[in-house]
Amino acid sequence: MSGLMQDWPLLVPSILEHARINHGEQEVVTRTVEGPIHRYTYAELYGRAKRCAKALSKLGVGEGDVVATLAWNTHRHMEAWYGIMGIGAVCHTLNPRLFTEQIVYIANHAEDQYVFTDLTFVPICEAIESQCPGIKGFVIMTDREHMPETRLDNAICYEDLLADSDEDFEWTQVEENAACGLCYTSGTTGNPKGVLYSHRSNVLHALTVNQADAFGLKASEAVMPVVPMFHANAWAIAFAAPMTGTKLVMPGSEMDGKSIHELLDREQVTFTAAVPTVWLMLLQHLEENDLSLPHLERVMIGGSAVPETIVARFEDNYGVTVTHGWGMTEMSPLGTFSAMKPAMSDMSKDDRMKFKLKQGRAPYMVEMKIVDDDGKELPRDGESFGHLVVRGPAIAKGYYKGEGGEILDGDGFFDTGDVAHIDEHGFMQITDRAKDVIKSGGEWISSIELENVAVGHPDLAEAAVIGIPHPKWDERPLLICVKNEGTSIDRDGVLEFLQGKIAKWWMPDDVVFVDEIPHTATGKIQKRTLREQFDGYKLPS
Repeated sequence: MSGLMQDWPLLVPSILEHARINHGEQEVVTRTVEGPIHRYTYAELYGRAKRCAKALSKLGVGEGDVVATLAWNTHRHMEAWYGIMGIGAVCHTLNPRLFTEQIVYIANHAEDQYVFTDLTFVPICEAIESQCPGIKGFVIMTDREHMPETRLDNAICYEDLLADSDEDFEWTQVEENAACGLCYTSGTTGNPKGVLYSHRSNVLHALTVNQADAFGLKASEAVMPVVPMFHANAWAIAFAAPMTGTKLVMPGSEMDGKSIHELLDREQVTFTAAVPTVWLMLLQHLEENDLSLPHLERVMIGGSAVPETIVARFEDNYGVTVTHGWGMTEMSPLGTFSAMKPAMSDMSKDDRMKFKLKQGRAPYMVEMKIVDDDGKELPRDGESFGHLVVRGPAIAKGYYKGEGGEILDGDGFFDTGDVAHIDEHGFMQITDRAKDVIKSGGEWISSIELENVAVGHPDLAEAAVIGIPHPKWDERPLLICVKNEGTSIDRDGVLEFLQGKIAKWWMPDDVVFVDEIPHTATGKIQKRTLREQFDGYKLPS
């Protein structure tokens, strides 16, 4: 027997329709790339997204075509997102932090037809144009006054494009499982692989992150997504905020501590999200200038493991609750949140901190477990380490154009490539990437846990751990450190700091200091580069 409920497709434009009807007066604030602060409402965002959609139709873009964006978090980027998806096309977010060769490969593989770009990235577009023959034009997201001199063959002024169109456009009605977003991940081996989101998956994921123990956004709040829209949908905030009518504050291209604080304070932001490096810059700015955060209530931190010092400084010095999150591009992207449970209310502060530093527990619509090498599920005891596998309606079942082959097991679970454990409260903690775990004497050493403990030293700015071949133990850990400016910490000082904080057999066999640790375009430590750099390194033992 079938239920008698309406067939109401889950389409991304319905989010903006809802915002226009129910929260049309709510503000969307942007620090523009040109400089000034721009303000308008969800109703105006809706109207301009319609203009964008109609303009794209005039350019010949239709259902299933791929249109790229190369842009910061701004109101114009939001308009382009909803405009592209609203005509049934696929919005492909290019990451400007990649090397030119990678951008060329991705744009050609995706078969991008147009690129919507901010002024900042016009030089990138000029560099790739001759190598991307499929791109028909570059829409520069500015007005006529700020249009740059460019050698691009077909440069289109965004504001001119919208001025030549109008709002008289009906969203294209596609099937809810139709593709609407494309983001490439470099977390896999070989060339970057495309993760193709559907309307249904994006809407469901926005509902997931808006659960109370996740983002829990409300119409009475203001949210600022510092995490870029080119990082896996800005962690769904571009969908979740209009879904709830939350005031949206877009930081544009200015990501320094001073600029972030100005917007947090002036726009009375209550919730924000970004990677740890952004919050370290903000905290440093606050402390150096004796500033406060009177409006900010909650911070979501993900992208890499959050150091304890960040959590403690936010909560102890500024009264801001920190939630640690974890996810992947393949998961749309968020998979866990470290929201506390009732059983933790009576715990000591130090014990609660242990849970805050874990990646957290899965919300509804994310299934998660750990398995051994044979695929057998391991117990949730907080001690058993295994391969972390996931499944759910917003988790990839394959890569674009079949790259990478079959990526699900027989039960439909996706192997994240992480090694983790899950405790009796459901809190998951990643101990390493499967390719980065250090196997010493038949046991596993977590490079991530070692790094987190080491970076707690006040004289260290950053730390990375890799395995070095050992004739007896197979591998032993090498700790690679970057000193804070003006400090004189040495090898023995670091090892002494680690005493009592880690198991004795986890103690690094050596400590080396470098000027810089290499990172990927998304801010993660490039372990492969470090292994190449220290290939042939001889440990003292």
